[in-house]
Amino acid sequence: MIIDAHHHLWQPDRGYHWLDEPGLAAIRRPFTPADLTAELASTGVDGTVLVEGGRCHLDEAAEFLGHAADTPAILGVVAWVDVAGGEVPATVRRYRSLPGGELLVGLRSQVQGEADPDYLDRPDVRRGLAEVADAGLVFDLVVRVDQLPAAARAARAVPHLSFVLDHLGKPRIDEGAAGLAGWRDPLAALAASGNVAGKLSGLVTEAAPDWSPADLSPYVEVAVAEFGPDRLMFGSDWPVCLLRSDYPGVRRALAAALPHLSPRDRREIFAGTAVRTYHLTPPAEPGASGPAT
Repeated sequence: MIIDAHHHLWQPDRGYHWLDEPGLAAIRRPFTPADLTAELASTGVDGTVLVEGGRCHLDEAAEFLGHAADTPAILGVVAWVDVAGGEVPATVRRYRSLPGGELLVGLRSQVQGEADPDYLDRPDVRRGLAEVADAGLVFDLVVRVDQLPAAARAARAVPHLSFVLDHLGKPRIDEGAAGLAGWRDPLAALAASGNVAGKLSGLVTEAAPDWSPADLSPYVEVAVAEFGPDRLMFGSDWPVCLLRSDYPGVRRALAAALPHLSPRDRREIFAGTAVRTYHLTPPAEPGASGPAT
């Protein structure tokens, strides 16, 4: 079984203004559940987690939970929340009342868009994080490298909350050794908290245009060493990944970038960790995708 723990869907005309940035023409189009299903069938992926896509509007969750209810492969939704807005409990109640609300597994704020690297230290943010934990949901961290220290402090301050670090904190893979050196220690400090898991996602778009799996390997190896396979999960970051690779290429690149692991450990990264962390119900009849290689 293979679970993709991180992908998106969107209709650009519904408020995804970040897609207007130069260089994003390749993904500035609708991506629908039908498109996703076709990609999964061609790649041997059995289930997914659908993650908010930067629209930052409550209506997105209604759309995504509806997609999940109608699309068997979508096993859970990580929806948007304003974690500092004082409305986390009310937002969770609203989401859970929607069709597909039982498939809400996590929440995410666009922390990477906050200028303050210490945003996660704010008392209103910490209060919101505690409310996410009280709701029994996971909080996805989409942060920059300079925000990793505050993320580590937040993980220690809210130990009853399960955090998931998206894209390994967005290391600057395109900067080579300098990018690795600036990221390694902050990543290790965050991974030291046992309530944090990491996603091996979004790495190809942090690499140079002429990237290869060898460029990803040092980062993947550090993540495996710091988190261990039981706290790491595969994510495609489709369709954002299309800026550098097609969907099957991302899966192959991660498999190639991993250090030598036992079959059991590879199963954890490609499915088990996501199922446990997000409390997913795996597909009843997994596709015949073979071992994760």
